[in-house]
Amino acid sequence: MLIDSFQRKISYLRVSVTDRCDFRCTYCMKEDMQFLPKKDILSLEELDRLCSTFVDLGVKKLRITGGEPLVRKNIMELFNSLGKKIGNGLEELTLTTNGSQLDRYAKNLFDSGVRRVNVSLDSLDRNKFKKITRTGNFDKVLNGIMVAKKVGLKVKINTVALKGINDNEIIDLINWCGKNKFILTFIEVMPMGEIGEKRIDQYMPLTEVKNLIQKKYSLTNSSVRTGGPARYFHCEETNCSIGFIAPHTHNFCELCNRVRITCTGEMYMCLGKQDKADLKAPLRKSENNQLLKDVIYEAISRKPKGHDFIIDRKENENFVPRNMNVTGG
Repeated sequence: MLIDSFQRKISYLRVSVTDRCDFRCTYCMKEDMQFLPKKDILSLEELDRLCSTFVDLGVKKLRITGGEPLVRKNIMELFNSLGKKIGNGLEELTLTTNGSQLDRYAKNLFDSGVRRVNVSLDSLDRNKFKKITRTGNFDKVLNGIMVAKKVGLKVKINTVALKGINDNEIIDLINWCGKNKFILTFIEVMPMGEIGEKRIDQYMPLTEVKNLIQKKYSLTNSSVRTGGPARYFHCEETNCSIGFIAPHTHNFCELCNRVRITCTGEMYMCLGKQDKADLKAPLRKSENNQLLKDVIYEAISRKPKGHDFIIDRKENENFVPRNMNVTGG
């Protein structure tokens, strides 16, 4: 088992397979984003070995992320390999996606052992969707979500609450997810990387979102648990679960059971901290996994108690100097 100095068991690994994305979401990156050279990215074989090592060390849940993971060439080779570990130490293999490639890959993902996907969807309005994503095709994403549902994948919708942009769609999103039996999770904007504007202008506290919902619907505590940071409530009127990921207004660090690995093999013990461990070097130095495991154990001992996310109106915005697509969403 991987246990940090605060006696938290690390059983959840989020792995970025690429920093590349076919969207340019305004809260995530700049429009002219420069991506890493392909030579800096771990191979699929290295990612497989890295994930397998963590499963050996007690990780029960693997989430494949990006960027957009499904734009990685031959990505199904990794899912097919990791899927064979389900029931052999691994309990769940899943991914976070923008949905642009789901119509193409949903059936293959299900066949590999994936049973649940998180899809980022911040608006049900085509024009607004285009404004947020800059390059996204709304109809293709919506079709991909429905294909995923049809093949048997459970769909969870992730929506970043954006002040003055999608705050008037909150009830519409709840009704749509209720109709389709999707779990819906609202997320506060996180200060990750340079995006070309100040996040304080985007930031909507989830306390406001929850208050808005409760003016129309009844929310009761839910027993839903997904292994992540969301706190879930049951919406009586739509009979669906609504989650809230609120790093600013309701810090979730005391129960943190996860670490993140970038597509370049750097492990971040905390999303909001810069401390990291280089796993690429031991991965490539020896085919014996013991050296890699030693580096992982030492890094886990440095996992901090929590993050220091701040969103304020200071002229020099305080943000973590790496974008979410690099860290792994």
